[in-house]
Amino acid sequence: MKLPKNLQLKLQQREENNALRQLSLTNDLIDFASNDYIGFAKNETIFHQTHQLLVDKKCIVNGATGSRLLSGNHIVYQEAENFIADFHKATAALIFNSGYDANVGFFSAVPQRSDVILYDELCHASIRDGIQMSNAKSYKFEHNNFDDLEKLIQKFNSEESAIYVVTESVFSMDGDTPNLEELTNVTEKYSAYLVIDEAHALGVFGFNGEGLVQSLGLQNKVFARIMTFGKGLGCHGAAILGSEALKSYLVNFARSFIYTTGLSPHSVASILIGYQHLKKEKIVLEKLKRNIVFFNQEKMRLGLKPMFVYSKSAIQCAIIPGNERVKTIASKLQQKGFDVKPILSPTVPEGQERLRFCLHSYNSETEIFKVLELLSIFVF
Repeated sequence: MKLPKNLQLKLQQREENNALRQLSLTNDLIDFASNDYIGFAKNETIFHQTHQLLVDKKCIVNGATGSRLLSGNHIVYQEAENFIADFHKATAALIFNSGYDANVGFFSAVPQRSDVILYDELCHASIRDGIQMSNAKSYKFEHNNFDDLEKLIQKFNSEESAIYVVTESVFSMDGDTPNLEELTNVTEKYSAYLVIDEAHALGVFGFNGEGLVQSLGLQNKVFARIMTFGKGLGCHGAAILGSEALKSYLVNFARSFIYTTGLSPHSVASILIGYQHLKKEKIVLEKLKRNIVFFNQEKMRLGLKPMFVYSKSAIQCAIIPGNERVKTIASKLQQKGFDVKPILSPTVPEGQERLRFCLHSYNSETEIFKVLELLSIFVF
């Protein structure tokens, strides 16, 4: 059966703009594309310890049977949420099936009709989708511009409305970070509720990979943190950190939590074991940090710094305008053995197309040197 004509036209337009998304299998190229920043997704010890935990707890490996409010709330959930809350110095943690589910669940349920949501203009699609489902009014502020944010707060500040300020600690398409000390000063000044997505900070920032907020000692100034596990932790799921009252509210009103099958014991055990390893894997955490420093040094040495977005995270992006050009350069790097992905418009604005380099603890300095040397050859 053919697609409706309007859907066919949308696909055709994507293809004409050289922006058609397609699925591809994993490959054996040198990894500069995955979000497995510290290698936990391929860690055999974590895999085996996850299985042993399930044996010890007498859990059926694939025992997901329904919503956590019905039959899906097994004992490993309780242990994992307690461990996560303690690890992040939070009062409570609530696990969701994914970062997308966590953001949609939070923003569709927590801000009310009389409230106002102020979000960074570059916030992730999952945040925007949740905001669209909310009854609250929403307005974006200029990226990392807290003067602009403060003007909006002053405009909408009232005793009748709660103001929710939303940002990310590491932006997925730029790799940059906001000045969180300055941001918390603004939100505290106006008693606004600060919500921070830490998807790309977990496993990257902090002594134990706890994220940027906690590494700066700001956790008590943030109303809610969203920690996603499909990046640095190398497994499925996410958690919202906050007060016990917030956890209770989400259990009662977050539809993406209530009306879905809970994660299997195996998935939750993977989360718990992953967190336990964050406390022990100092070598890989430090190796990732050294690779980030080395990458920045090399791009400066090769004269590539002006084309890169400023970043001290594991995400490094070289702006190469034009879908066709950035895809061509990515293809050349892949032909040389390096898995570097192009990010095309409309995922990013037209003219902001880019190569996105994801750094890992398991990348060698030789690999970093070589991929950047090839980039300099292909762009100059």
